[in-house]
Amino acid sequence: MKIHILGICGTFMGGLAKILTECEHEVSGSDLNFYEPMSSQLEALKIELVKGYEKLPDADLYVIGNALSRGNPSVERILEENLDYISGPEMLGKIIKSKKVIAVSGTHGKTTVSAMTASILQSKYGDVGYLIGGVLGNGSWSARLGSNEYFIVEADEYDSAFFDKRSKFIHYFPNILAINNIEFDHADIFDDLTPILKQFSHLLRTIPANGQVVFHENDQTTKHLVDKENWFDVYSIGNDKKFYYDETKNLFIFNGKEYDLDELPFFGEHNYKNALMAMCLAYLCDVPYEESFQALKNYSGVKRRLEVIFQGNTHLVYDDFAHHPTAIEAISEAVKSKHASKMIGIIELASNTMKSGRHGNALIDSTKNFDKIYFLDHENTLNDANSFSSLEKIIDDLKKVICDYETIIIMTNKDSQIISREIIKLCN
Repeated sequence: MKIHILGICGTFMGGLAKILTECEHEVSGSDLNFYEPMSSQLEALKIELVKGYEKLPDADLYVIGNALSRGNPSVERILEENLDYISGPEMLGKIIKSKKVIAVSGTHGKTTVSAMTASILQSKYGDVGYLIGGVLGNGSWSARLGSNEYFIVEADEYDSAFFDKRSKFIHYFPNILAINNIEFDHADIFDDLTPILKQFSHLLRTIPANGQVVFHENDQTTKHLVDKENWFDVYSIGNDKKFYYDETKNLFIFNGKEYDLDELPFFGEHNYKNALMAMCLAYLCDVPYEESFQALKNYSGVKRRLEVIFQGNTHLVYDDFAHHPTAIEAISEAVKSKHASKMIGIIELASNTMKSGRHGNALIDSTKNFDKIYFLDHENTLNDANSFSSLEKIIDDLKKVICDYETIIIMTNKDSQIISREIIKLCN
């Protein structure tokens, strides 16, 4: 089949394109711009790329990304000519219908848990399929169909398309579901937490009676939701004293045996909890905890998740995708616990929720671990002395004080290179 993808350069849609080529479809795609590394990866697959949406190539089926809406020239032509179309999540759901699907959902940690789970299952079973919403640290594709029965998918609660306002994850029908946490986000499509919980409730209703749902015992929001929709086996991490994370000793305990977390190639309490979730998912796929721990020693990470992008004689620069108060606080706590140095945070208010001001004082409070903070606040959302309307103004101020600080963390869910290029210039 000839399939054309509108919005192909996003991580999800680009990954879907890769899987469609593995299914031996002829794939082409359109987008407004083509960014690395996705553009090179798509070209390597010999996928024809069309810049802009004025020209719509002929195809048997059009996959429409959720960034597109009415008024887009390609969308209007598809509707006017009654051409066949589908959302990306529904397309993926059809492809993986025969797989044993492991879906990783939640406000935070989806990408990391998905990548960790894929890494563990690959070490055990070989060619496992996955679609992960981030660039893998080892440079490999963020998606593959795989020949094994298992398929790991990052299950996002954002809507599927302009014509399907259900969350993406409703299309995946998982056998095993991880809910890493649930908090308010995506203020552009959700008014508050209630409609988000409704989407998760719908997701839980798709889990079969022989399926499993995994969550953290101390997450009361998720626990309450699961208790109401409990038609399946439930695994709550932290409830089983045979398998837990000892925060005071920085150990995993499996059946009384201690495992030193300093042996793992990542750090931070949030990452250890992510690892615990991944290991529990792998355990439900018949991988012993001990084997999972050994596999994670070779975990290569995900780009822009506490990624070191510069290390010089006097400065260390991290890049992270954090764009929510909970994530910002977790990242800063992790770095503070690792480095006994003065720390600067540069946070861009780029997500729709941050720009709307819906986080309120929680955003300011989440920066308490930093010795100095800069908010890149393009729309002047914050009434704070540390808020700057342009990167240039931040750089001008940073020049005066950067010598007094050793560690810098850049946090944004947009193109971080715009910020990091200027920061690295100052550090050299």
